This record gives sequence, structure tokens and C-alpha cells, in this order.
Amino acid sequence: MKNILTFGEILVRLSSNQGKRLSEANTLHVNYGGAEANVAVSLAQYGYRTSIFSRIPDHEISKGILHYLKGYDVNTNLIQLKGTRIGTYYLEVGAGNRSSKVIYDRAHTSITELTPEDLDYETIFKDQELLHVTGITPALSDNLVQVTECLFKEAKARGILISFDFNYRAKLWSKETAGQVFKRLLSYVDICSCAELDFIHLLGYEQESERLSYPERLTTYYKKLSKEYDNIAVLFSTKRENLSASTNQLTGYFYTKGQLYESPLFSIDHIIDRVGGGDAFVSGVLHGYLSNWNEQNIIDFATAASVLKHTILGDANIVTEEEVNNMLNNGSQINR
Repeated sequence: MKNILTFGEILVRLSSNQGKRLSEANTLHVNYGGAEANVAVSLAQYGYRTSIFSRIPDHEISKGILHYLKGYDVNTNLIQLKGTRIGTYYLEVGAGNRSSKVIYDRAHTSITELTPEDLDYETIFKDQELLHVTGITPALSDNLVQVTECLFKEAKARGILISFDFNYRAKLWSKETAGQVFKRLLSYVDICSCAELDFIHLLGYEQESERLSYPERLTTYYKKLSKEYDNIAVLFSTKRENLSASTNQLTGYFYTKGQLYESPLFSIDHIIDRVGGGDAFVSGVLHGYLSNWNEQNIIDFATAASVLKHTILGDANIVTEEEVNNMLNNGSQINR
């Protein structure tokens, strides 16, 4: 069992009923999440000792968050209770040809006030073996750009693996700013999740010819990035086909040592909740990688884990390794 640390904002999600627009909703459902929190919860279900470093206000909603995380075996000792605002987003749940919509309310939240001077490295990194952060965290404030870079530097100095998911959010910052920050952070990263559009729009790579297949194009991007940042051992991503808000197709890709591995194409029918699907995928990759599985098993498992997340209401993927393997081996038939 390994000790995993994540760093990021914990969010309150307020979602409409399916079929209801936010403009007409008189009931909103409350869920707790955030990309890094989702990864911590998911990895805890696979048997890891997970902790999240964050900051939230000291009030009743925060108590609900702490109760939620503790209920899924996530250590909350590194969550600072300070500040006045908690990150919130509103989700209008899509259906059929109408896509889901998100409204963020994340300005001036407690975590955005965190500074490098608030970092007690000995406490934060005690016994940790891997740090996971997404690009959402530095997007929230200039302070958090500095804090993220400080944490990466310290983790690298301590020999702690660093996992970074680009997770670009256009509603939070510009492509230009994100690209500049990501290029600095990548020099510390060991395990990285980024896809074709990230290379083109954030890293400024020239778009590969459409005459090449998607796996061929992705391999080219990954090879270039691996040459530029030889510290990165693993790269991975998914390719999603949105047939409708309720039906998607998903393929996973995993690149290491010059070789790209591709999962089967999974069809996802009757999506219950797409939020957190990417975090479930990242968690699956991290689990397989840290367990020293072969590359094909890693990407098959991670993609299947993401597919299962689409059937679960809420932000986090509350499944076990056994359940993911059952889906890979048996599909959706009843397990007796």
C-alpha cells in the first residue's frame, strides 16, 4: 500500500434534476468533489492511504465535506480550516442532444489565499510517495501558481513521484497563461495526462496531419514531449466521442518508453453522471502503474474504471478493483 497526496480545491456541486434548466430549477442536489479530491477518494477504494492538502472555511458545509471524505477513507488532517468562501459550481444536467452546462463560483475562495509561506513541507510530505495535482489548481489564482510550483520543487527534491493532469478549464484562465505555467511545471512531472488538443492549444505544437490516424498523431506528440521533458516517464489520455449527452464512446491511450498502448473502444449508454470520469481514468492509471502492471492491463483497467464512473451519481468513482475487473471480464451481466 502506498501513500498518495493530492492538492487542490474541494468543491460543492449544486446540480439540477435531469430535464430541468438551471433557470427554472427549484431544487438543487448537493455533491462534494473537485478533481484532486475525486482522485483521492477513488484511490482509497483501491486500498491506498490517501490524503488531500487543501483549505476550506470553518463552517457547517465544511463539516459535511470532511464527513464525506472521511467516509471514503481519505485523510483530512492536511485540510486547513481558514478563510470565508468555498468553491462552488452549478451543473445543468444535459440529456439527449442538449449538453450539460457548468457555472463556476470560485473567485476569492479560501484556497486561493494560500501562499508559499503557508507550506509546512515536513507535515505535508511526511511519508508521502506520490503527489497528484491538476491544472485546475494553478488556474484559480496567481498565489496557487506559486504554491503548486513550490510543492513540485519540494516533492522532486524529496524523491516523491509527481502526477499532473492538464485538465484545462477555459472558464478559469486563458490558453496562453495556462501554457506558460504548464511548461514550467512539466520539468518536475513524472506521470502526465494530456491529449491532442493540449499539445496544439496549450503547448503550441504544430498540428499533425489529419491523414495520420489518431493513435499515430498522439504518438508523435508524446514522442516530442518526452524528448523535450525526459523526466516524464508516462503519458496518457482518453478520446471521447459524444454521440449525445446520454451516449458516449471512450478509448484510452497510455504511452511509455516510446510505445503507445490503446484500450478497446467502450460504449457508454444511458450516462448517469459524466462528472469525474477523467479523474476516475487518472486514478486507474495511477493504480495500475504503482502496482507494476503491464501497460495493456493499465490502460484497459483505467478506461473501464472511467466507464463505470459514468454510471455513478456524484463526483467520485466509488468502485473497487474487483468491480472494474468484473466489468472487463463479464461486461454488465449480473455477478452472482
